Parts: sequence; C-alpha cells; structure tokens
Amino acid sequence: MRIAIVGIGDIAEKAYLPILAQLKGVELVLCTRNNMTLQKLALQYRIKQCYQDYRQLSKANIDAVMIHSSTASHPEIAAYFLQQGLPTFVDKPLADNGLDCEKLYELAQRRQVPLYMGFNRRFIPLYQRHLGDIQHGNSDALLSSLRWEKHRHNQAGSLRNFVFDDFIHPLDSVNLGAKNNLENVHLTSQFKGAQLARLDLQWQQGNTLLHASMNRLYGTTCERVSASFENRAYEFDSFTSGKFLQDKQTSIIQLEDWTPMLTAKGFAGMIDDWISVVQSGKLKQSVIERNLSSHQLAEAVCQKLQGCG
Repeated sequence: MRIAIVGIGDIAEKAYLPILAQLKGVELVLCTRNNMTLQKLALQYRIKQCYQDYRQLSKANIDAVMIHSSTASHPEIAAYFLQQGLPTFVDKPLADNGLDCEKLYELAQRRQVPLYMGFNRRFIPLYQRHLGDIQHGNSDALLSSLRWEKHRHNQAGSLRNFVFDDFIHPLDSVNLGAKNNLENVHLTSQFKGAQLARLDLQWQQGNTLLHASMNRLYGTTCERVSASFENRAYEFDSFTSGKFLQDKQTSIIQLEDWTPMLTAKGFAGMIDDWISVVQSGKLKQSVIERNLSSHQLAEAVCQKLQGCG
C-alpha cells in the first residue's frame, strides 16, 4: 500500500511519520513545499519518492493520501484527491467552516471514497478500556455525564482558530450522539478584547449530560476527563493514568509500563483504523455523521459568537 503524506508540520513529523514508517506493507511518499524538510525526512525514513507539489502525486501510483497541511488549505487539497477517487485522511479540522466540510463530504459520497478525520482522542486506549469504548458508539446505558476539559496558558485567539483548530477536540470527544446544532445547548464564553479566551458547551443527550470546556487563559496547559456512571466514576488528568471511584473508595488505574507515548495518545490505534478503512474502501455511516456533525456544531458556535468579542 502506497500512502502519500501531504504537508509535514510538527504533528505529522512527531506523531504520524514515526508510526507509519514502521508499518509492514506500507510505502510512504512525501510531499511538502519545504525542500529542506523533505530531504531531511526522506533520508531519515529512507523514503524514495518525494514531491513539492501535491498535484504531482497523480503520477506516483498512490493508494491513499493523508493531509497535514494548514487548515486553510484542507478543502482544496482534499477535494483534489477525492475527485481522483482516493481514500483521504485529513488531520482535524476538515476546514474552518461548516459549508466547506459539507461540500467535501458530499463529494466523498458522490465519488464513493472514504473521507477520514484525524480525531486521535477517540482511540486513547486508557479511556476506551475503562469507559466502555464510548468514543465508538458503544456507550454504556448508565453513563450519566461526560466532561472533557482542554486548557492552555496565555493563548486567547481568534474565534475560528480557537473553535475549529483547538476546541473541536473536546467538542468532538463529547459529541457521542452526532449533535449538529445549538438546540438545547447551554453556551458560555469569555473574551479578552477581540480574542476568545474561554468556551463551554453543555447539553443533555437522553439521560447523559455532556460538557466540553476550554480555557486558553489557564494557569498551565492540561487536559482532564471525567465520566460518571451510576454510583461509580472515572477521573483522568493524563492519557496514561487516572482514578476509579466506587463504594467510597478510590483506586489508581493506568496503562502498562513502557506503553509508547503515541499509542497512549491514540495515534497508533487511529492509524490502524485508517489503514483498515483504506483496505475496505468504506467508512461507517455513524462515523461520517459524527465527523460532519462536530464540524457543523463548531460552525454553529462561531455563528452564535460572531461579533461578541
């Protein structure tokens, strides 16, 4: 299987290439405008084919493409490869607006090819093991609440960058029912001048309370997850360990020693899933709906807050 990597930023270099380069049966083709980066990584990973223009990949005989370029370039590049009938992976977000996301999924449907979104938090093994794999639609009926917080220090930002490039992580992580609008959603925000500093969304799905929170004027960078069931609860402040609370007792839970960091953060599981999607040529309808709805919900937030700063 020949997979092209388009755009090699920090995450692609640190999280994706180390995993992909070790997969048996996968041959990588690199594409980035930065020739120095291209040559360095080609040498490091012994990659033979390299390009500086993604349109040249049409002659590289690739089976799939992974897009890690800037958010603004995602719609154009993704549309190019979807038109060619190639399974396409896009690191989150798909675009910085809901309309472009809808157009891309419509194109993917017309061309009958999978359009895969890089939401690694759906594949964090510690959470999957103890939370009933709720990120994949196997939610425990007794789940009473799920709260996902992702905070940063001194990084208030523009509305769309805040919502689509960063807040979409906790938003998608609690969007278990593929909600795509703000009906019955409680939204609160804080601005610092024209910059968005904090955002919280909370709603109820059946008997489950869902809450996504981000404060980018926090004391430090951190991520916390808490899930409550009937008379039991889980608390996580990292991808590797947490607490289980039941019968007024607290026990520590953690991943096995020597679990690779990229596995702990969900990248390894996500890439395995992506490879299986390429091989089958299909993406579950429930996954498509959630991918799109999380972006539509992000767009609804931006529309609601437009001009509030």
